[in-house]
Amino acid sequence: MKFIFSAIKGFVLLTLAMFALAFFLPDEVTVSRSTVVSIEPEEVFPYVNSMQSGEAWSPWLARDPDIQMTYEGPVEGVGNTLRWTSDHPDVGSGMQVITESIPSERVVMGLDFGGQGLATATFDLEPIDGGTEVTWSLNTELGYNPVARWMGLMFDGWIGPDFEAGLANLKTLVEGG
Repeated sequence: MKFIFSAIKGFVLLTLAMFALAFFLPDEVTVSRSTVVSIEPEEVFPYVNSMQSGEAWSPWLARDPDIQMTYEGPVEGVGNTLRWTSDHPDVGSGMQVITESIPSERVVMGLDFGGQGLATATFDLEPIDGGTEVTWSLNTELGYNPVARWMGLMFDGWIGPDFEAGLANLKTLVEGG
């Protein structure tokens, strides 16, 4: 019986320690990946400045052939909005809208993953010799939720490979492969 009480006490202390340590973890997460394409920024820009164009290179759409998508607003630029619904756990449901669009330089999108939170995605296009460096970033604030802060440590491993796959798809598409 003494062992059971010791085990319960140990579990409670560990849980309290994990809870307290969570507040020393970052309250914001940024995941970022880059690739270089062999075309100029103005040629890449249309592919990141429209949700409809993003269908051609998205790393998530192939995971759920039954995904339901609706578009609102203009076909490109600020206000271009995508709402999606999927039962696939890696896709989920949500909404994203372009909130900033600087031709051939930058596109910023607000994302709403419903109960899973809000985020901002950014595409930066940097001209370099022989082409463009495309950087795709996601930033989200985790707030005071200790579970979210612990999960924040895993975001790069969860989202980074998808960004790499999407950028590889984009590179193939824009370079005509």
